[in-house]
This record gives sequence, C-alpha cells and structure tokens, in this order.
Amino acid sequence: MERLVLVHGSVVGAGPTWSAQRPLAERFELVLVERRGFPPGLPVERVDFELDADLLRTEIRPGDHLVGHSYGGVIVLLAAARCPEPIRSLTVIEPPATRVALDDHDVAAFAAGGVELYARGQADDPEAFLRRFLTAVGSTFNPPSPLPPDLEQGARALAVERGPWEAQIHLGELAAKPFPKLVVSGAHHPAFDAICDALEHELRAERVVLPGCGHSVQRHPDFNAALADFVDRAVASVW
Repeated sequence: MERLVLVHGSVVGAGPTWSAQRPLAERFELVLVERRGFPPGLPVERVDFELDADLLRTEIRPGDHLVGHSYGGVIVLLAAARCPEPIRSLTVIEPPATRVALDDHDVAAFAAGGVELYARGQADDPEAFLRRFLTAVGSTFNPPSPLPPDLEQGARALAVERGPWEAQIHLGELAAKPFPKLVVSGAHHPAFDAICDALEHELRAERVVLPGCGHSVQRHPDFNAALADFVDRAVASVW
C-alpha cells in the first residue's frame, strides 16, 4: 500500500487539517505528521520550517508520497529537495513560499504584510492575532470565541513561527529530482496564485485549481480524487 505523508500547516494539527482525507485510507496508508508545538504535543518557544524539514526527513521512507498544506507545503518542499531517500511524488497546497515569486507585486505585498503581522503576533491576544492571520491568508475558518485550549495553543504556535517569507526553496535542485510534482491552489488569493504559478513553471509541475474552499483547498470535494489520480500515475511512471 502506498504511503501518503501528510504535513499540516499553521494553527491546527494533522487531524483537523486532513479530516477530509480520511476516505483515502481505504486505498493508501495515511501518515499524519504532527508538527512540533501543535496539539496534541506540548507548546514550544519557536517553530522553524528548517527544523521541521529536518525532522520530517527522518520519517520519510523510500517511495513515500509527500503532501504539504500551507506552511507544511514549505516544509515538504525543503525536505524533498534534501532527502537522500527516493520519494515517489510531491504535492503542495498553497505554500506561502514567497521568495519563489517576489517579482510579483501581490506576492511582495503579501510577504511584507506577513512581516508586519508576525512582528505584532507575540504581543497580541492570541485570538485577535489568529483572526488577522486567517484574513491575511484567505481562510474561511471562523474560530469560536473564546478560543478552546487546542486552538489557543495553535494560535500561540503560529505567533512564534519563523516567517515562511524567509524560506529559500532551491528550485533548480528540486526540479532536477525525477519524481512528479503537483501544485494545488484555490483561486482565491492573488499571491497564492502567483506563488503556485511560479512553482508550476520552475518545477515543471502539474497544476490543479479547485476554487470555493479558500485556503483549505484539501477540503474541496474533488481534491481526494485529484490527489489519488496523481499518486496512481506517479506509481505507474518510470523515472
């Protein structure tokens, strides 16, 4: 059975992020990676995509299919480029890897807004910071007020994340890797569209656009079928 290694983004852990992917367990082994600092784990003082990418590399087995959402997409891009184990495929869903497209006005503004947002994050009330963050990334999630404990921990982890605008994705190195790549976006935010356009072009990746679910594109009713089809074709390909 093929292994799908699913890496969540910010705010919530693997279970809530990938709840819509549970039906895929009938066909694939789902490995839900719980990142440091997020429930059910303990809080941490700092969240860093570099450290998370290094930790992820220790969990990857030859032939795995890496799938990353948002900040998790940045992590899998880094891990896939460095991993000595031959993975089978790579899928990213709207990663905020702004450095790949800083020549685009919307991406540059998005990165600058992130710097300003995060600079205030640790001083803010967690709920207020979380709500501003969700608006910035185009999320449709409306958190309850007051925040339940798990969501408050996720908001505090968000506030101590290293900004993804600092991530240096070595596109040439990653493009040279022979495994297929898939970039998924939701057609809801010009910066994410431009980042995904750049990744599609530079990595010679396939592209799927699924509008209607904001930043949580993996919740789109057609996402599972698109991912399963991509994985099936990756398994069947020879490289």
